Amino acid sequence: MTHGSGAARGILLLVSLACSLSAVAQTVNNSARTAFIDKMVAQHGFDRAALKSLLDEAVIDQTILDTMARPAERVVPWFEYRKIFLTEERIAAGVRFWGEHADTIQQVAERYGVAPEMIVSIVGIETYFGTRMGRYRVLDALATLAFAYPPRAQFFTSELESFLLLSREESVDPKAALGSYAGAMGAGQFIPSSYRAYAVDVDADGKRDLWSNWNDALGSVANYFAEHGWKAGQPVMERAIRPESFAGPEPSNKLTLDGTVGSVTELGYVFTTTLPTDAPAAPYSYEAEGGGSEYWIGYHNFAVVTRYNRSTKYALAAFQLSEAIRARYMETVAAGSAAE
Repeated sequence: MTHGSGAARGILLLVSLACSLSAVAQTVNNSARTAFIDKMVAQHGFDRAALKSLLDEAVIDQTILDTMARPAERVVPWFEYRKIFLTEERIAAGVRFWGEHADTIQQVAERYGVAPEMIVSIVGIETYFGTRMGRYRVLDALATLAFAYPPRAQFFTSELESFLLLSREESVDPKAALGSYAGAMGAGQFIPSSYRAYAVDVDADGKRDLWSNWNDALGSVANYFAEHGWKAGQPVMERAIRPESFAGPEPSNKLTLDGTVGSVTELGYVFTTTLPTDAPAAPYSYEAEGGGSEYWIGYHNFAVVTRYNRSTKYALAAFQLSEAIRARYMETVAAGSAAE
């Protein structure tokens, strides 16, 4: 009876899976796929038969579509989102990683004028310091989102174009490259267009390798921040409090900074900063555990972090992780110096 029930459940599961795959297949925009092939042939000189064969091998993945509909940045409150990244294990791993790559981190930080702790934090958040670079084939992810996800089809069709061009330029096997469900690649999780625009060949070996070359991977993260205007030595965020008499509006949590240090102070927020009153700034509100909110002031470099990931939760998590890793790393360095 148990065996028979298990078999029945297995059959039902297979039928359900088949129906799901059939439903996905029916959503594929074949005309858009054909137009894409035409464009790649006409504009970039791709071989039509070879490209059609490659896209025929791309798997339209329902799990990718489901994940796109519920990204953690949108559905998880801040106090839970923070716990994903601000863990003792990740902080300790960041300290070890920094120690193992100290020379490279220092070199690229100085070269691009970006805080070394932020470089470390980004690869810590994105791929747990290179240990979790994604399990999806980039080809499958981008084909799924380009041809079976209408809300962002235009964006991901462009990214598929960039991926195929990148594959040709950097000798990347398009069938083998792995990344995230959204097609982000390497230790810093660059989408294809960002890979082509901001990845750098730090060690001048003729290839920009973000999967296995830490010189290129760390240098590319630093270059991304530099190209988006990171200001060396300036703060990212400051914790703020609101007095009981506060009568201003709730923060809009927009990605753009629509105020200054002076105007935010005039609203009633209390915080400490070395920046001048005319420096760009904006208040941000985050869900606190147990109810209520915690308030932060974001500055120019905060806005730069949001260019890496368009989420204010991500930016605060990256900042807090960078601060935690830096403090622990400096303690480790100091202890090592004292022991000598």
